[in-house]
Amino acid sequence: MIRLLVKRGEHVKAFVRAGSNLASLRGLPGEQVELCIGDMQSGHTVYRALAGCNRLYHLAAHHTPWHSDPRRIFEPVVLGTEAVLDAAQRRGIKKIVVTSSAATLGSTAQPVAMDEGHDFNLPGAETVIVARRRAEQVALEQAALGLPVVVVNPTIISGPGDWKPTPSGSILLRYLNWPASRRLPIPLTGGLNIVDVDDVAAGHQLAMANGRVGERYILGGDNLDLRDLVQGVLPEATGLSPALSNVSRAMLIWVSRLLEASARLRGAPPVATPKLVRDQLCRYVWVSSEKAERELGYTHRSAFEALSRSARWYTEQGYVSRMPATQAAHAA
Repeated sequence: MIRLLVKRGEHVKAFVRAGSNLASLRGLPGEQVELCIGDMQSGHTVYRALAGCNRLYHLAAHHTPWHSDPRRIFEPVVLGTEAVLDAAQRRGIKKIVVTSSAATLGSTAQPVAMDEGHDFNLPGAETVIVARRRAEQVALEQAALGLPVVVVNPTIISGPGDWKPTPSGSILLRYLNWPASRRLPIPLTGGLNIVDVDDVAAGHQLAMANGRVGERYILGGDNLDLRDLVQGVLPEATGLSPALSNVSRAMLIWVSRLLEASARLRGAPPVATPKLVRDQLCRYVWVSSEKAERELGYTHRSAFEALSRSARWYTEQGYVSRMPATQAAHAA
């Protein structure tokens, strides 16, 4: 997002935490990018950083899917959003784009695309989804009271620049580094939507320029059946064999329970939790971006291109121990 704004000639204030990894900002011109240190749960630090600004992109999110103390997820997402919007209101910011998630739409048992009007249907969802949904509600409530807020809902993001990496990026990395002799388990049914990071950034800018206050806009890419993804698109994008095996929903939930129990002992988040397997992985999280296309002028590239760009970037940055054939050909 910052790189896109800089390319457009904007002066950007980047609000970051003390001690954050700023590798993603490396190489940006200092005369256009000003770093502001603070904590978004401390409203006064946000207020101070917003001095001289007239627009705000609230991109901060908690990507960890699970924590032994749910408050460590809920409070930064929800209370952080409340503090940011309060500071923006006091500063008189002219327009605000809040990044939510397509996870706040819920999921479906059948392969049908959800739009912005889909009712959330996941009671007892994982904390990270509950928190994002509540933060989105906070933003829309403030918009109803007159704050100039637009909400965007990206799907699963792929592409270059995933330094941490995110949970979805971690799964792709597991596949890229997985020994060819072993097989990763996948559910028998389900589907997801993959979008390129640069398309999501462009969608944010379009929402700032053209989005209607108080509206939500899905920023999605290609809807993919899990089987098509793991047996076709992913191997073609990476040059690796599928190396995957189908397992039942019950088996995946059982495995995820073991992973969650292990996470409680190790203190590190698991790859998946029973709730995420139940609500997301074994169901369809397909969406329609028609509203964003119609009202904002939003477009997206293919999931094949997004995954290819992501695999290439991970390889170039040293995250991958073996270079996939397609990436090696590209490098040559």
